[in-house]
Formats: sequence, C-alpha cells, structure tokens
Amino acid sequence: MSVGGRTSRLMGVGVCAAALAAALTAPAEAAPAGAAPAPTTGKQTPHWQLKDSGTDVRFRGLAAVSRRVAWVAGSKGTVLRTTDGGAHWRNVSPPGAAELEFRDIEAFDARRAVVLAIGEGEASRVLRTDDGGATWTESFRNTDAKAFYDCLAFFDRRHGLAMSDPVDGTFRILSTSDGGRSWKVLPGAGMPAAQDGEAGFAAGGQCLVTSGPRDAWLATGGGAHARVLHSADRGLTWTAADTPIPAGDPARGVFALAFRDRTHGIAVGGDYRADQASPRAAAVSGDAGRTWTTAAQPPPAYRSGVTWLPHTGSAALAVGPTGTDLTTDGGRTWKTVDTGSYDTVDCTPDRGCWASGEKGRVARLE
Repeated sequence: MSVGGRTSRLMGVGVCAAALAAALTAPAEAAPAGAAPAPTTGKQTPHWQLKDSGTDVRFRGLAAVSRRVAWVAGSKGTVLRTTDGGAHWRNVSPPGAAELEFRDIEAFDARRAVVLAIGEGEASRVLRTDDGGATWTESFRNTDAKAFYDCLAFFDRRHGLAMSDPVDGTFRILSTSDGGRSWKVLPGAGMPAAQDGEAGFAAGGQCLVTSGPRDAWLATGGGAHARVLHSADRGLTWTAADTPIPAGDPARGVFALAFRDRTHGIAVGGDYRADQASPRAAAVSGDAGRTWTTAAQPPPAYRSGVTWLPHTGSAALAVGPTGTDLTTDGGRTWKTVDTGSYDTVDCTPDRGCWASGEKGRVARLE
C-alpha cells in the first residue's frame, strides 16, 4: 500500500562506527540538518549535511553504494545519482516515466541499479539500468489489477525478491535470479493467509529486507496485528509473527525492517498520520523474527526507515518525518539526534550513511 494513497540496509559506517555512535550520544546536541556543525572540544559532532539535489520531489527510494556513490528514486518518475558524495547529482530518470511513483531502488554499484514503481495494476513496474541510468530496460510490468507492489530487496547481485500486497488472500512474491533482468511470480502455497486489511507500506523501501544468501523478511500493517513474515529459502515458504507495534488501522503497522544478521532485527513504524500518536513505534527480535519485544524507550514518533551501524553490534539509526533517532543497545532504547524530515536511511561499510525524503531532501552523515 502507498503512504497517503492506497493505504501503505544494513550496512553501516565501517571501522568508525563505534566512534560515531559515541559522538552521536555525546551531551552536545547534533547540528540541525543542513547546518554547519557547532564547535566542539577537539572534534566535530557527526550530523546530517543536506546535499542540493536540484529538485523538490519526494525521495522514498534510496540506495547507498559508498560515501561517494548513491542513488535516490521518488515521485514524478525521478531517479538521481551522485558519484562525488552528493556535491553534484545527475538526473538519470527513465524516459517517459513522469507518471510513475518510484518508492524503492537497489544499486549494485555506480552503473547497475534496479528501481520499483508502485501502484495498482500496470503502475507497478521494475526497471533496470547497466550504464549508470543512461538507458533503462523495463523488466517487469504488473498485469494483475489486484496486485500492488511495495518493496524489493536483493540477497546478492543476482538473486532478489519483490513483494505485493495480498492477492486472493496472500502476499504475492516476485523472484529474480539474474539481477532483476527477469522476474517470476513464486507459488503462493508457502505463504500464510493475510489478515483482513493487511498490506505492506511503500514508505521507504524497507518493508522487504534480506540478510545473507537466503533469509528475507517482510513487514505488514493495516490488519488486526502488525506482523513480520520470514522466509529462510528465498521466498518459497514463510512464517508469520505478531509484533507489539500497534496496528488495527490502515495507517498503522510496521513500516521498516533491518537485520544485521539472520538473527538480530529491528522493526519500526507507528501511525503515519501527523496528528496521531505512535506509541511502541519500535520492536526488536533476537531469534530471526520469530518473536518481537517492544523497545523500552522507543522513538517518540512514527518512523519509516531504519539501518544498522555494523561493527558495533548494537547501534542503529531510525528516521521519519520528525527526526532521526539513534540506538546503541540493539534497539532497546532510542534517542533523538536530529529533527530534520527523512523517509529512509541507508549506510555502507566505508562510512557512507545517507538519508532522503520530502522536498528533494538528501543528506549524508558528516
């Protein structure tokens, strides 16, 4: 489902992750998004530094490749790419895509990327580029009026999945084994029945995530319970687990997932309506998503994106329209470290953390 429409990575900051987590939780306040950092005693406080994207579209799709290379995808069929750390952005939007709503993008490097357009029927499409966005090939177009694709994710450069809201009572899964050049619908026999009103949220490209060569998880809302479904065989069979994140309304549920390995996961979400509270907006799992525990001190509001900072084993960032939160204890407690609006967040092993969101906002952690 889409946020505001049809009710709708895991990597981190390399060897400096521990220092980053310590600095973000230091007493000094993080600088406002886009502002120069305040002087500190001997070092600067890490903060989001806005990059001029040259557009005002909303970027809910983000793929961080490195500190220098990142892709963003959003409304009006827009795809941008930077290869110099955000100093310059190249518009590499697919021709004729202005009517499409891109909500997820996965990039393998500076030249190869796969982007997902959402919507009912033929509005849901997958396109791939092998030349940095100079040309695009449509590799999938949905022909089932009942399907609505929300997210995609890859295990490696060849194998990936995409998920649709339930069709005939179960979530529908697409699979690729050639890097997104072709897709097939997987059999639905291994998928548990969906709850009434249950769907995914196309809010930040993290309602479907992977870890390792075979494990995948998808997040849901809208039904009586917000659930996380897990597959250990690349999408053939799934098991469902309830989470304590509130649901029971088309605007509430789990919006984003992050797993730092096949065991330890974080779920974030809430109620995306600005005038509604989002209690219990985060939960953690230590058993591959079989059970979930409410964060003792959750983020203060709805969050639509989350990513682990590896090499610490316990630090992660969550983002949403009202700010960025940091956890240093595996998701049990969270502290707001920035109040800028972002929809999604992604990090890379070479200290490249990126966030993107409304009004063309793209930022890198400096």
